[in-house]
Amino acid sequence: MEIVEGNLIDIENREFYPCAIFISEGKIINIERNSNSYDQYISPGFIDAHVHVESSMLMPVEFSKLVIPNGTVGVVADPHEIANVLGVEGVKLMIDNGEKAPLKFFWGIPSCVPATPFDKPGSILSVEDTDKLAKTGKFILLSEVMNVPGVINNDPDVIGKIEIAKKYQLKIDGHAPELTGDSLSSYIAHGIETDHESSTIEEAEEKISKGMYIMIREGSAAKNYDALKSLIATRTDRVMFCTDDSHADDLLNKGHINKIIRKALADGYGIFDILQIACLNPVHFYNLNIGTLHVGDDADFIILDDIESLNVRSTYIKGKVVYGENNSKSNPVYDVPLLNKFHHDEISLSDLHTNVFGDVACIQVRPDSILTDSKILHFNEKIEGFQSDLDKDILKIVYLNRYFNSKPQIGFISGIGLKRGAFASSISHDSHNIIAVGCTDQDLMLAINELIKEKGGLVVNEAGELHSLPLPIGGIISDKSGREVASCYMELNEILSKMGTPLKSPFMTLSFMALIVIPTLKIGEKGIFDFEKFDFVS
Repeated sequence: MEIVEGNLIDIENREFYPCAIFISEGKIINIERNSNSYDQYISPGFIDAHVHVESSMLMPVEFSKLVIPNGTVGVVADPHEIANVLGVEGVKLMIDNGEKAPLKFFWGIPSCVPATPFDKPGSILSVEDTDKLAKTGKFILLSEVMNVPGVINNDPDVIGKIEIAKKYQLKIDGHAPELTGDSLSSYIAHGIETDHESSTIEEAEEKISKGMYIMIREGSAAKNYDALKSLIATRTDRVMFCTDDSHADDLLNKGHINKIIRKALADGYGIFDILQIACLNPVHFYNLNIGTLHVGDDADFIILDDIESLNVRSTYIKGKVVYGENNSKSNPVYDVPLLNKFHHDEISLSDLHTNVFGDVACIQVRPDSILTDSKILHFNEKIEGFQSDLDKDILKIVYLNRYFNSKPQIGFISGIGLKRGAFASSISHDSHNIIAVGCTDQDLMLAINELIKEKGGLVVNEAGELHSLPLPIGGIISDKSGREVASCYMELNEILSKMGTPLKSPFMTLSFMALIVIPTLKIGEKGIFDFEKFDFVS
């Protein structure tokens, strides 16, 4: 039996008190109040209510090594990204690896693979696949239902998956950016209970009023904390925290859920409100097997220096110290099958040749957002072989399906800010095809072809000098450690900063430029896609 002592943070009763916690076989068997004086606090661990582990570019074991020191004890994970590349095989790969990690992973079944009928990913998850996965008992929810038109118009495939979720009593997560009014009511009526895409307080309030839970999200690119933070005090019982998508360097240097908690504390919100959202609400909503400091619970908790800095001394999961001074165990490294799908030949300069005339749609990037705006470029005369206009921050963006030989789709983008070179990635939500932005066709061609040679990764072309982070697992995940990936990724970002971009996370922003289920303009299989029309621009 082990005894852990400190000032317990009792979130439910909203009090602090000194105590001793008795642990046996991974369970809390008793909590005894005492009158001792302690210099440490004991709190339930933090929970990420919605995350794509793949966005860290790490396998679950390596992901857990970065988030556990930040006080995270569990995550609700959607293997949507790997499913788009490798299908059921990819989902199983993530779950199998997650079972080797101390962190508690709770998995969702990806609901939209492909995300829309317009996408062409490497694999498809059918209604039958969804049923087979649900039968395994390894899933707690149907993950973000992002095909909003499919829900509202009763698309048989989307509705079939929702009905399977109900059959197996799985929770159903939503994904409904800027959805309001009767359309929102129709969407919710299908049993969808959460949303992490609200960008205004009015949008979030309407969704809550109609029965939804709202997730306050702070990822590497998408951030809605500032817009939604007042909900911490006014709608405490209907809110959860999530990161959605975070790269390895952010997890290592900025933190995980604890970074959102620190923001909220700095803004003056009450500690008990904040911790209810961070520690309890996900457990109660999803019925997670995570302890919340009650007798009979798993001994899942964290020890903090104080409630001001939130510095984590130790993290306990199932009664074991998985981070902290008493943890002398080395973190094991596991071999991972390098499964992949990458079948495109290298491209030529002529493939990128573009003529422009008249009005041309242009993607306008919003900083720290996955939402974009529509911008119209006016060309009074036909320009042969147009590449970019650096003075006006107009660059060329290229989308290339990597699963079969296809013609590059070309558009224009503003807000990236490059003054030279190009960068390319095989991480592009949701299908993870090749996406690249550059100043010249030559710059783009070299970056894209390097990506094709490596069969996936991140590439920066700086004046003909190529820098890369290979991602051999599905073209979206590294087989290296979290620290190695974070270091390489930071180097690429530093180079891009010197090349002119003001974006804090340019690769993450680039990855969302193919996410056509998010307003307003994106790029996909047939060029520029207009979310409002839900079709490609002719």
